[in-house]
This record gives sequence, C-alpha cells and structure tokens, in this order.
Amino acid sequence: MTRRDVIGRYRGSILGLVWAFLNPLIMLAVYTFLFGVVFKARWGASSGDGHLEYALPLFIGLVVHGMFAESVTRAPLLLLQHANLVKRVVFPLEILPWTLVAGALFHGAISLAVWFVVALASGFRPSPTALWLPVVLVPLVLFTMGCTWFLAALGVYVRDVSQVVALVVTLLLFLSPILYPASAVPAAYQALLFFNPLTVIVEQTRGILTGHALPDLGRLGAATAVDLAVAAAGLWSFQRTRRGFADVL
Repeated sequence: MTRRDVIGRYRGSILGLVWAFLNPLIMLAVYTFLFGVVFKARWGASSGDGHLEYALPLFIGLVVHGMFAESVTRAPLLLLQHANLVKRVVFPLEILPWTLVAGALFHGAISLAVWFVVALASGFRPSPTALWLPVVLVPLVLFTMGCTWFLAALGVYVRDVSQVVALVVTLLLFLSPILYPASAVPAAYQALLFFNPLTVIVEQTRGILTGHALPDLGRLGAATAVDLAVAAAGLWSFQRTRRGFADVL
C-alpha cells in the first residue's frame, strides 16, 4: 500500500519517480542561493564563507519537519479517502496510518540522500556518527504515528481538523529550531523550546550529520519514552472510536 501510495503521486507525470529526487535538489539549490548568496546568512557564530554553510543545517531541519508534516497533514482525510475499506471490507484499519508514515520516511530518505551528495560535492566529509541516524529518528516515527492515528480517527468526525492541522504544522516550522539553531534562542525561552517534540529530534539529527557529535542518549531516551506514550495513546484513541467510522462515512 505504501508503494502504491508513493507511485500514485507521480503517475501520469513524464519524469515519474524522478521528481522525488528533483524536488529536494531544487529546494536545496534555492535555499543555498537565497540564504548563502543573497542574505549571506551564517549558522550560529560560525564565520565560514561557504554558500552551503547555512543551507545544509537548514535543510536537515526541513527534512525532519517535512517527514512529520507530510504524515499529519494527510491524516485527517485518510479514512475518508479509503471509505470503501471502512464500510465494505474487513480490514485492519490501524495499518493505514503506517502507509502515510512509511511514505514520508521514503521521501525523507531521498531528501537526505540528496543532502549527502551535495555535502560531499561541496567538500564536506560526513562523520561516522551519521550511522546513528536510524536511532535518532525512532522518536520521530513514534510521535508521528501517535499523531497520525489520532488525527485519522478525529478527521472522520470533525472535518475541520485538517485546517487546524495545517496551521499547527506551519507554526511548528517557526517554533522549532529549523530556521535557526537552538542556541540562538534567548536563555529565558530555552526551556520552552524543548517542550516542542521536534526540537530534540532536529538538534540531534543536525548534530550527528554536521556537528560530528554523538547523540545525547539521555535526551533521546526521554524523548523515546514520551513519544512511545504518544503512539500508544494515538492507537488507543483510534481503536476506541473505530466502531463509529462506518456509520459516519
């Protein structure tokens, strides 16, 4: 189902699945020109003069946010789009949100592959700490699954939820350390920043890919425990409300 969902997005286009590689490449080129050439932005206190100095850390944050955003923005309409499975077929509906998350991980993996190619071409040498990436992304998958289960169920009963989710996802883009490093936030707001579930994931991902640093296992462990509870709560709410799906649809 994930394969069908991914391929279905590009069906009928001339380039097909090639767009999955072109989109992140074009966006990275735009970020590099805009922030590296036009604004001459620098990441943190760094004084380097490379055009990619700001774009590469920025792009990592956007990839993490994009994997979360792609799943949750589609979640409220998920069961509406598969109404035939809800009403006419005995089907394990709880696996449908997995297709969204798996598809988002596929596109995220392609974006990160593009990032690695561009980084290597620019002279950047990734550290072996990049091998920690699957571990760092575990909390993201758990948190995203919990939100997707909950929103997929809620979207059946409250059709306006998709509008609210789009607004929240946009706010998270600016309230997470994506366009800026967490160290740039004033000390008085640092603690509030880490209440954002994406903060730890973005910072740890950026650290292992660009900072040559080992992940903070303490923070990752705490984030994983919290996000596991979120996933369990999301699945519970989905299973609790699924009996009414067919009647509403």
